[in-house]
Amino acid sequence: MPDDFAHVKLLRWPELSGEHREALTGKLVGLWGAVSDASAFETLDLDAQQALFLIISRMTEKDLWWTVRKIRNVWGAGGVGFEFSAWPVIESALSARKDFTRRFAKHRNTDGGFYEKGSPVSIMHFLFVNKTPREWSFHFDLYSPLHSPLSAWKHLQHEVLAEVKPDWRRIKRALTERQSRTHVKGSSSHV
Repeated sequence: MPDDFAHVKLLRWPELSGEHREALTGKLVGLWGAVSDASAFETLDLDAQQALFLIISRMTEKDLWWTVRKIRNVWGAGGVGFEFSAWPVIESALSARKDFTRRFAKHRNTDGGFYEKGSPVSIMHFLFVNKTPREWSFHFDLYSPLHSPLSAWKHLQHEVLAEVKPDWRRIKRALTERQSRTHVKGSSSHV
């Protein structure tokens, strides 16, 4: 299979789009001791940078990026996600949404969480640990344990039993395919 991401390169802060710089302003400073958002961003490897772009895109699409206060860690290999401190309203914001649920969202080492509903692939999964302040994390699950029996089986088989954690390339492919299917469905209903 050809690498459809061969063109992706490590970026420096000035190369970011204005939208990405605005989304990250004030959220990266302090990450690994960095004194500015720019210096923090430039310490991220390619996998972490690309993971961050996917996270920003999906959370912005769901109008949830504003709930992120500070990014404490980010990764794009061995899973795609980040740890963050959140504004106190995040739990009520997620609880009020019909496209998120608490069902099956908790892990053994967490106190709660929220799963995105409505899609079989590239699912947003928020987790929290009750500390002061509450610690939040977010990652993408490649397959949804909630969407259908087939996607639940795939989730169990890949992510639980085999402990396969998708990298940012796999999540991006799944999101692109999902958007293509949604676009095709939407355009065929207007014919």
